[in-house]
Amino acid sequence: MKEIKRSNYTLLLSKNPCEIFIHFAEEEMHGLSFRECVIHTNNAKQAYIAGFSNYVPKDGDYKHGDPFFVFINLTRCTSPLETMLTINHEMIHRAFELYDWDINKEEEIVTWAENETREVYNLLKRILK
Repeated sequence: MKEIKRSNYTLLLSKNPCEIFIHFAEEEMHGLSFRECVIHTNNAKQAYIAGFSNYVPKDGDYKHGDPFFVFINLTRCTSPLETMLTINHEMIHRAFELYDWDINKEEEIVTWAENETREVYNLLKRILK
């Protein structure tokens, strides 16, 4: 698992979607299961997890501002378009939490996700080469 600290989340990259559970030492988190991940067919065309954005697992309730992660399954990054779409999908999830789920900040949410997608895409281009 490659871990890259960003300004307000941790970017996690791996070619194995099940590695996210190992990374956090969790059998289940945010409605997903390590067991289900392992038995799922995970390849370039399908995966249990293509991307995943959420709070870093902890005991207790989550609140706005808690540590956050964005995971990208590198195996699903099969083309520039697929890579950008996967990143952008996860960045939109991140942006909603970043702006405290305030739909009145829709433009800020979308703009932040677009800008972060550009930066992460450029990082991934170098990593995937």
